[in-house]
Amino acid sequence: MVQQLTKPNLDNLYKNGHLKQEPCDQEEIGRMLEISHRRLLDSQIEEMSIEGRFTSAYNAAHGAAVAALRWHGYRSENRFMVFQCLGDTLAWPANKWRVFDLAHQKRNLAEYEGYLEIEESTIKELRDLTSSLMRDVEKLVKMK
Repeated sequence: MVQQLTKPNLDNLYKNGHLKQEPCDQEEIGRMLEISHRRLLDSQIEEMSIEGRFTSAYNAAHGAAVAALRWHGYRSENRFMVFQCLGDTLAWPANKWRVFDLAHQKRNLAEYEGYLEIEESTIKELRDLTSSLMRDVEKLVKMK
């Protein structure tokens, strides 16, 4: 079960300029989760390229992580930061959110260097973990 967390680490990231404070917007969070669900479904379309499925799964994870951060009243302009904050927004252990770190690194290689080497097992792991992330964010959102 997801519990209400205190935010000292998030507050520190805000004070250091890594996060921005912004009131929680339930409608925005709901829209983000809807988009994440659609992107996760897109990642399962076998006719789509492996790059497309990976990108869809990654974007689904990113949207859900942003929704968790937004629920706590913060926003980040750094795509990776939202994954790092999962330890504070959802009490996720590092071994879980670091899978998203690896996906983020692969995404950056593809976006900025035109290189993406990905395996089906990586996409499956990313999809499974993203599903878990989305369930945890939905539990968090229902608490308010």
